[in-house]
Amino acid sequence: MAKLTKKRKAALAKVDQNKEYALLDAASLVKEITYTKFDASVDIDVRLGVDPRKADQMVRGIATLPHGTGKQVRVLVLCTPDKEQEAKDAGADFVGLDEYIQKIEKGWTDVDVIITMPSVMAKVGRLGRILGPRNLMPNPKSGTVTPDVAKAVKEVKAGKIDFKVDKTGIIHTSIGKVSFSPDQIAENAAEIIATLNRLKPSSAKGTYIRSVTLSSTMSPAVTVDKSLI
Repeated sequence: MAKLTKKRKAALAKVDQNKEYALLDAASLVKEITYTKFDASVDIDVRLGVDPRKADQMVRGIATLPHGTGKQVRVLVLCTPDKEQEAKDAGADFVGLDEYIQKIEKGWTDVDVIITMPSVMAKVGRLGRILGPRNLMPNPKSGTVTPDVAKAVKEVKAGKIDFKVDKTGIIHTSIGKVSFSPDQIAENAAEIIATLNRLKPSSAKGTYIRSVTLSSTMSPAVTVDKSLI
C-alpha cells in the first residue's frame, strides 16, 4: 500500500467524506486541497442510473463550457483542399487529408480533436481501429463530422467538449483548471449537469443522477449535493 504524503494527508483532513457539499463550496474546496506545482485539471464524475449495455441508455453528448477547459486543444482537420484555408483561419493546428491519414496509419495521434467532412469519411473511416480506442474518431453526433469545418474548429477552441458514459455508468470529463475561480468551475460543472439532464433516456428508471463528485488531477474527490444543482 502506497504511503500517504504529508500533503495528501492534509488534503484528506479537509474533506468530510460523509458530507455532500454545495457545488460552489465543492469547487472552492477542490482548489484548496490541490497542492500540485502545475495547473492541475479539474474533473467531474457523474454516476448515472443507466445501463450502458442497452443501446437506448447510452448517454453521449456535447457541451460548450462557459469558461472553456483551460487546455490548449490541438485540432486536426481532415478536409478537401478548398476547405483548408477556412480551417486554418479558424485556428486549426493541423490541416490536410491524405498526408495526415498516412501519418495516423503509422501511429501518429498527437492531437486532441479530429474534425472532418462527410465527403471524406470514406477515407477517414479506415482509421477507426486506431482512432476509436483513443476516442478521436470523428462522429456526426459530436459535431466533428460536418461540412462547416471552420465553425466546428471555433466551437472546439471555445470550450466545446464531447463526453459519453463508460461501461460502469459514469460520465468523466475535465471541466477546467485549478487556476479557475470557484465560480468558473461551478458554472462549467453546472453546464455538464444541465446537459446530462436534457439527455436522460426515456427508458432509464429510478434515480438518474446518482452521484456527482469534483476532483483535481491529484486531489481527493469532493461529493456534491446533487439536490442543490
